[in-house]
Amino acid sequence: MLRERLHRQLTPGAWPDSGLSPINRVVCVLILLASLMAVLETEPTLRQAAPDMFFAIEAVFVALFLAEYGCRLYAAGEEPRYRGISGRIRYVFSFWALIDLLAILPFFLAFLPFNNVFLLRMMRVLRILRLARLGRFSRAWSALAEALHARSYELLLSVGVAGLLLLISAACLYVVEAADQPEAFGSVPRALWWSIATLTTVGYGDVTPITPLGKVSAGITAVAGIGIIAMPTGILAAAFSDVFQSKDHKPERRHGAGEVER
Repeated sequence: MLRERLHRQLTPGAWPDSGLSPINRVVCVLILLASLMAVLETEPTLRQAAPDMFFAIEAVFVALFLAEYGCRLYAAGEEPRYRGISGRIRYVFSFWALIDLLAILPFFLAFLPFNNVFLLRMMRVLRILRLARLGRFSRAWSALAEALHARSYELLLSVGVAGLLLLISAACLYVVEAADQPEAFGSVPRALWWSIATLTTVGYGDVTPITPLGKVSAGITAVAGIGIIAMPTGILAAAFSDVFQSKDHKPERRHGAGEVER
């Protein structure tokens, strides 16, 4: 059946061979090309030199993506949970279907009667988010989601420790530097900018303590920042290792004589 063939071609998990199906490979190329054109369109000299060309190319990409979206909506009926009208509605509000829809909407939103320059720029930038659609075809995205879920408690703990250290360092600098630099450290919220820049080891240098106690506090914050930044890195590295090891050691399922699928 046509729906079955489309489902096999468009759904990465339904493709029986290794890698992506031919249609999904074409879709990936179209996503990369569309994102490249969205980036190039932000250059004023190129946009002024060929404004109609960019619009025509974008219209072609949107037509192709609309056709793909319709085919995915039709092929989704191969899965029991997406069959029927209610199932199709459930599919439309699924995560990847919403991503597909958001990749198309900016083209039509550009026709709305507004002259705000910021909104026009936002419409152009939203087209770059089409790159997120590549996550559907990548094993790394699912591994990332599994790793974050498996280590959510540890990651939240590291975020809480970082936030506490930010607040403490900002409060310390407020106490020792507020009298000498009221513009930069006159309140805890003002000192938070310096604390964030220092704790993340960025150190812009636009705000620096000048008192001896302030420099000591800044040194402690900078050293502590190294450990705070390293905490989530180590947690995620261990989580990724566990996820990939579990995937590599999954038992094999035999489908027939001489045919083995991992």
